[in-house]
Amino acid sequence: MTEQVRKHQRVARVLAREIHSGALEPGSRLPGEHALTRRFAVSRTTVRQALDELSKQGLISTHAGVGSFVTFDGALLDNRLGWTRALADQDVRITTEVLRLEAVRDEALAGELETDGGRFLALDRLRVLPGNTPVSLERSRVPLTPALAEVPLRGLVDGSLTRTLAEVGIRATYGDEWASITRLDADEAALLRRGEGEVFLRTRRVSRGADGRVVEHVTSLLDPARFELHLGFGEPPG
Repeated sequence: MTEQVRKHQRVARVLAREIHSGALEPGSRLPGEHALTRRFAVSRTTVRQALDELSKQGLISTHAGVGSFVTFDGALLDNRLGWTRALADQDVRITTEVLRLEAVRDEALAGELETDGGRFLALDRLRVLPGNTPVSLERSRVPLTPALAEVPLRGLVDGSLTRTLAEVGIRATYGDEWASITRLDADEAALLRRGEGEVFLRTRRVSRGADGRVVEHVTSLLDPARFELHLGFGEPPG
């Protein structure tokens, strides 16, 4: 295990130096996994670990394989970074209003997700543009573990759920997302300051860790004038 860690860290350090030096320019595409495995004489698993390390450092964004990505005004938002950071990286002036941060019991959701315990960390947030215009309403539910028990009292780390989970070793590595059109009910319309029955984009995402356990279930109501769902498929040739 130690040798494997050293290998992926070595690959990540080399690529990070090339990014910082300008040898790999911003916006350019990294070589594919096959090319990197040949270059560094390592396994594909090691390459993926190295790319994950670079992604955590904010140096790259990877979208391999089949996937769905939300865009804001045409710019891709990387869910792995958390939307607060992703929007900030796009120079979007937006604030986040936390409507709810508490422990809840939801047996129906636990049954749907096939998780134990039935207790979740509930986080509801509004994203608001300058001029006091909400553009999204997000409801996140995270299986409540002992490590997260104090979050409702102490708050999120740097206002980010992604960073809060990372601090206790919880990271999403894959998942599924669904999108549909919905009409706002009275409560949703009041929160979003829109008319009841107005059409919004609704997404539901279930993210999981490397062990297959649920990390987060989140439903989002998104202003279709600002957000859209971008679908990608396949892997660029390496």
